[in-house]
Amino acid sequence: MNIHEYQGKELLRKYGVAVPNGKAAFSVEEAVEAAKELGTDVWVVKAQIHAGGRGKAGGVKIAKNLDEVRTYAEELLGKTLVTHQTGPKGKEVKRLLIEEGCDIKKEYYVGIVLDRAASRVVLMASEEGGTEIEEVAAKTPEKIFKETIDPLTGLTPFQARRIAFHINIPNELVNQAANFMLGLYKVFVEKDCSIAEINPLVVTGDGKVMALDAKLNFDSNALYRHKDILEYRDLDEEDPKEIEASKYDLSYISLEGNIGCMVNGAGLAMATMDIIKYYGGEPANFLDVGGGATAEKVTEAFKIILSDPNVKGIFVNIFGGIMKCDVIATGIVEAAKELGLQVPLVVRLEGTNVDLGKKILNESGLHIIAAESMADGAQKIVEQVG
Repeated sequence: MNIHEYQGKELLRKYGVAVPNGKAAFSVEEAVEAAKELGTDVWVVKAQIHAGGRGKAGGVKIAKNLDEVRTYAEELLGKTLVTHQTGPKGKEVKRLLIEEGCDIKKEYYVGIVLDRAASRVVLMASEEGGTEIEEVAAKTPEKIFKETIDPLTGLTPFQARRIAFHINIPNELVNQAANFMLGLYKVFVEKDCSIAEINPLVVTGDGKVMALDAKLNFDSNALYRHKDILEYRDLDEEDPKEIEASKYDLSYISLEGNIGCMVNGAGLAMATMDIIKYYGGEPANFLDVGGGATAEKVTEAFKIILSDPNVKGIFVNIFGGIMKCDVIATGIVEAAKELGLQVPLVVRLEGTNVDLGKKILNESGLHIIAAESMADGAQKIVEQVG
């Protein structure tokens, strides 16, 4: 789960991690009022969307008086920002962060991520802050320094100081930077983050080390124990189909193609998308109904797939182990009848109760195209939508 920058900073502040003073605003008047309350000479007006690259896309403005705050707020609220992370459709700006200006002396990058190869949390840092870290990694990887963290000891002060020295934090600020990193690690662990990224971390003219930006993502599987984090969820930033899928414990991700996929098991779902691409088609979604799906779940899955206007055909690819083929077949028939299915439907069933499942489909009176294998099904659905 993603949260907005201003929410991330609220959380960091609770853990003693230094961030600039700022206030969220949902209207132009709120933005101006927030600027008055901050009472500084310079303000930063920042668009709040779940995507990076806002500065390059014109989503971050420096205001030197209240009139400029108003002008920038009017300009940004309701604007669709297109960044390298939003895709060509972009995201509409519905909230702003009004923040006090900052005398930036130097920008750095600090991030805490999970290294899946090592099964360890890693602290990464670079003195090339304020730019896309992916670009730094590709062109000058020697400028990125890492500390692998032992889960028993956690991030130690000497590791944090070593990173600070590596990225050339001024000597007199090394301990302050190290404390910043230790606080960030505490947030990462205690709040079950999947990433905690500060870009840029800045050193200011008056000798402070603070987070000028903050990107915190959380492991969705751990949210049941973080009700405070769940309150930060912004449904406007999420795909309505994905929100609906989460209500029924379905794993759904919307894609750009026109072939809807319904599969059980994440690995099989990935393979299904690959084989559709192999035969020249484009998947419209990733959808894993899981091992314990009911007929109701399958019906809802169908509804979600068909709510995408781009879908011109559906490929159901089920290997029944725990999931029984007759349950899937019953759900398919119920959904097709309820929704008045108008697009081609190719079904490949294999595994537990497969014969019963095929019988249910054959006797349904629906136009369902049977497939004998995954490859056969992929070819057939590509032909149908082509």
